[in-house]
Amino acid sequence: MHENFAAYYERLHSLHSNIGKAISGLSTEALDWVPGPGMNSLAVLVVHLTGAERYWIGDVAGEDPSDRVRSKEFKVHGLEAAELQKRLDQTLVHSRGVLSRLDLEALDQMRSSPRDGSSYSVAWALAHALEHTALHLGHIQIGRELWELSDQ
Repeated sequence: MHENFAAYYERLHSLHSNIGKAISGLSTEALDWVPGPGMNSLAVLVVHLTGAERYWIGDVAGEDPSDRVRSKEFKVHGLEAAELQKRLDQTLVHSRGVLSRLDLEALDQMRSSPRDGSSYSVAWALAHALEHTALHLGHIQIGRELWELSDQ
């Protein structure tokens, strides 16, 4: 793997590690708890961010179809922390595989989004995947804090 993609992977790995820490030890009740109207549970956030990461790195940058159904990610319920961690781990393994096949010339290449046919550069898709995962890590960390402060 090129050193630039290795550095990208290490950052992604760090985000996944922090997500794992944030959900570790939580009950299914805690993982399914919704802090307020218009907000998502921790389980939904993990399933959504892994789906999105798989999509942007796999489907778009790597041209490896996943047949993602985004709407299903927001309907999950009853998943245990171990299952969510498994999803994180599997997504990271897949992302590593895609990154190991890319070279620097690929960053400027345009890819078509299977969802709507829009075009994105590989660089944009990778940056968006990292940014999106980091954003939801923050949501997950805050969600855990809110759970711990709640009367649940």
